[in-house]
Amino acid sequence: MPVGSDMPERPYTLLSCGISLDGYLDSATDERLMLSNEADLDRVDAVRADSDAILVGAATVRNDNPRLLVRAPALRADRVARGLTPTPMKVTVTSRGRLDPAGNFFAAGDTQKLVYCPTAAVAEACGRLASVATVVDGGRLVDMCRVSEDLHVRGVRRLMVEGGGQVLTQFLTAGLADELHLVVAPLFVGNSRARRLVDDGSFPWNPDHRAKLAEVRQIGDVVLLRYALSDRFDRAGD
Repeated sequence: MPVGSDMPERPYTLLSCGISLDGYLDSATDERLMLSNEADLDRVDAVRADSDAILVGAATVRNDNPRLLVRAPALRADRVARGLTPTPMKVTVTSRGRLDPAGNFFAAGDTQKLVYCPTAAVAEACGRLASVATVVDGGRLVDMCRVSEDLHVRGVRRLMVEGGGQVLTQFLTAGLADELHLVVAPLFVGNSRARRLVDDGSFPWNPDHRAKLAEVRQIGDVVLLRYALSDRFDRAGD
């Protein structure tokens, strides 16, 4: 179904990512860079369990092959007790729909999967993914405002965005983020070919409008910086 353009409401949106000391999301090689630790992964697991949907970009689906599941049995059981699926809905955005239907994003977890793509890519995306996901026509160009509004219509009230960099940039520059969880790992990547946190853009938070730091927490050898990015900031996680 097409994404509507007259729906002003959107989910509470939390961005979650990890970076190196020099601001990279990953290395410049095919080997995935580990920027978290077990204790922090447990924290992320709890954030996932408290969400209605988890969104990642198509590049993350292809490159990282993520499962995006709630790992802890107790957290899954709590969701089921509340009448929910063990893992939140999984969402991705793609410009061409060329994703592997056997990948973990689609194959892992008994939950709904949504794929947003431009009108021109719907036929190809449906041919490849219709058996494993719901393909949503996002219009001529998919933008995160319309995706957010459509997710709200589908019942998503709390959205967790886990990257990658292009998706994070789109949510941030559009002013759609309410909260940012930024984990800093004690290492340098030192290669400008690697993926930085965000692309160039016009961000609402700048020298004249600084983001509010709500929490600093050491978790083993990493540090969590929690930022309030809107007046909708949810202090329940304090």
